[in-house]
Amino acid sequence: MDSDRIRQQFAFCLEMDKEKNIGRQTYLSDGARKENDAEHAWHMAVMTLLLSEYANEEIDVLRTISMLLLHDVVEIDAGDTYAYDEEGKKTQRQRELAAADRLYGMLPPDQGEKMRALWDEFEACETPEAKFARTMDNIQPAMLNAAAGGKAWSEKGVHLSQILERNKNTANGSEVLWNYSRENFIDPSVKNGQIKED
Repeated sequence: MDSDRIRQQFAFCLEMDKEKNIGRQTYLSDGARKENDAEHAWHMAVMTLLLSEYANEEIDVLRTISMLLLHDVVEIDAGDTYAYDEEGKKTQRQRELAAADRLYGMLPPDQGEKMRALWDEFEACETPEAKFARTMDNIQPAMLNAAAGGKAWSEKGVHLSQILERNKNTANGSEVLWNYSRENFIDPSVKNGQIKED
């Protein structure tokens, strides 16, 4: 056993526990509290197991789940940037790149490179797996927002145009799931006044 290797692996595992403390703006389905990054990642991983059949292209499900479990790890250092925080978005990429360097750099080089490559793939959003992962990353909060009575959307005064802009590439991973989200989560929330019309 390589003692340095296993020590680095456990150090990374322990660091990942901090993801449970990174709060998001999306409420749980019952609206009682907001979810954290770890809950968000777990939820999307399970959703991918169930919904991968609707991907536009065939995907490697394990690769997609791995990407989803790792994509927000950088927020341990960079913090969660709210989807509609235009000011925060100006520095998001810079903060997340620095975080990726530190966090994935904690691992043994072979694993660190592999995990970083998955994060970079998610960010580039070019492969079928990355496109589907992005679809999940957009649909999961829409589903929760709708289930919680549009609580987060209402609190933030979110407009339909903002949601459509954020979701402009959601159909690239799954047209079926984007259409379902639009018809069942977004449009009813507009009708109910939980999302502002432009």
